[in-house]
This record gives sequence, C-alpha cells and structure tokens, in this order.
Amino acid sequence: MGNGVREGQVDFKRQDVEPVLSTHLPPEGNQEKKKVLNSLMSGALAGAVAKTAVAPLDRTKIMFQGESRWLLQNAEAYRLIYRTYLNEGFWSLWRGNSATMVRVIPYAAIQFCAHEEYKQLLGSYYGFQGKALTPFPRFIAGSLAGTTAAMLTYPLDMVRARMAVTPKEMYSNIVHVFIRISREEGLKTLYRGFTPTILGVIPYAGLSFFTYETLKKLHADHSGKLQPSPPERLLFGACAGLIGQSASYPLDVVRRRMQTAGVMGHTYSSILLTMQEIIREEGLIRGLYKGLSMNWVKGPIAVGISFTTFDLTQILLRKLQHSTNGER
Repeated sequence: MGNGVREGQVDFKRQDVEPVLSTHLPPEGNQEKKKVLNSLMSGALAGAVAKTAVAPLDRTKIMFQGESRWLLQNAEAYRLIYRTYLNEGFWSLWRGNSATMVRVIPYAAIQFCAHEEYKQLLGSYYGFQGKALTPFPRFIAGSLAGTTAAMLTYPLDMVRARMAVTPKEMYSNIVHVFIRISREEGLKTLYRGFTPTILGVIPYAGLSFFTYETLKKLHADHSGKLQPSPPERLLFGACAGLIGQSASYPLDVVRRRMQTAGVMGHTYSSILLTMQEIIREEGLIRGLYKGLSMNWVKGPIAVGISFTTFDLTQILLRKLQHSTNGER
C-alpha cells in the first residue's frame, strides 16, 4: 500500500504535472507571440506600402515645409514636383525613400503592434475586455502607440528629412548621413526637433486611430456587418488621416524646420522661437500651414492605405494560421 502510494506520487509528478505544463501553458504563450508577430508583420507591410505610394508627395511636402518664402510665392506643390522631375529625373521623386523604409517599417510595426497591446491593456483596466473601447481610452491607445513608435525610431526620421531636402551629392546613403551629422554637428543633432515630434504625434496618432476605430464601430452598429469592405476601410482611413494631420500640422512644420536647419542656413533653438520666426517671416497661415493642401491629398491616401493594409494582412494571417492548425 505504502509502496503503491509512493509510486502513484512519482507517477503524478512525472506524468501528470509535466503534461499540464507542456500542454496548457505554452499554447497561451505561443498564441500571444503569434498575435504580436502578426501585428508587427502587418504593421511593417502597411507602413511600407503606404509610404512608397505617396513618396513623391512626401518628399515635396518636406521640401515645401523647409524652403523659403520665395518658393512659397513662386511655385505651388505640383510645379515643384515637375521641376524636380525635370532637373533630377523621375526616380529622384523617390529620393530618401530608402531612408523612409528604414524608418517607417520599424515605426509602423511598433505603432500598430503597440496599439493592439494598449487596446488590450486599457480594455482590461476599464473593464472592456473583448469589447470596443469607449472614446477616451480609444484616443489614449492611439496616442500611446504613436508616442512609443516615435521615441524608438526618431533618428531615422531625422535622417530621412535630411536626405529629402539635399542633393544626392551631399549624402550618398543613410550611413553617410549618420556619419556626417555625428561628425559635423554632433550626436545631439539626431534628436533635433524631437519635442515637437512627440507633441505632434499625440494628437495625430490619437485622432487617427480614434477616428478609424470609431468609424468602424459606427459602421458595424448601423450596417450589422462585423467587418467593413476594403473600399470602406480606405474611406475610414482617409478620414482618419485628414483629421489627424490637420490637427497636428503646425508642429509638423516646426519639426521639419528644426530637423533641416543645419543644411538650410537657419538656427532654431526651441519650438516657440521657431514658430515665432516662421510667423514673423512668412505669416501664421502661410508659414505654419505651408503645404497643408498637399497634405490633404497625401495624408488621407497614406493613412487609408496603411490602415487597410494592416487590417487585411491581419485577417489573411489569421486565416492562414487557422488553416494550418486545422490541417494538423
């Protein structure tokens, strides 16, 4: 009897506990890892597709924001694009896009993945687990996601801005930009414009994600469909981009001016002084909102493509995983 009990105890430890640990705990961990990996992959693809689609407009916007009053008075955005094409060739419109990809792929991957995680955390905190968040947590989740991504990838944004406003003879590649800036202007320059970036990304990311999520929820409530169609997703994303970028645009101009100051012959020491100088030299609307009309074209397209690509990629990856699990 005594021996039987001891044998049973040994069997319990070796045969029952180990299967429990290996059968129940890893699947939960694996499920969470798959979810995070799916979000990272979907976000990376979303950012790459969206930014490549609008790269010529993006480069022109950066040049427009960083240039002088003369350019604003004598050339509209489309003329600047055409002049760049004539002087530098068709592919010059995508100059800096390699730096954009180096930045946007990790940025978008982190932002979308962080947004999914923040939604889950806030859902647990506010008691909305498994349900749509209420408006305020919805805004906070987007703001936190954008802030997290911006903080981790900012030097890459600085490099992209420099490559966009300079001739290719000045910086041959991304590594060259880092080396020259570090040697000639100091490592601190890589974070010039960081504060307005963070201040701008809070309303931009917050309103973008808030608007997109809200429109999807309203659509589901009124149509009875669980998921909107791809064209509807593009429309919702376009609205999100329009609202988010309009709200944060002046800080975007300030950020670009501070980032490109070293090569454009200006010195900007703070956000307020930069704003004051822009307003004094170019006016409030024509200075702080320079290039906004172009952004109303570029922004909605980019954000619409980004959100739609992320959602559809997520759906595709889930289906692939389910089919793989079903085969097993």
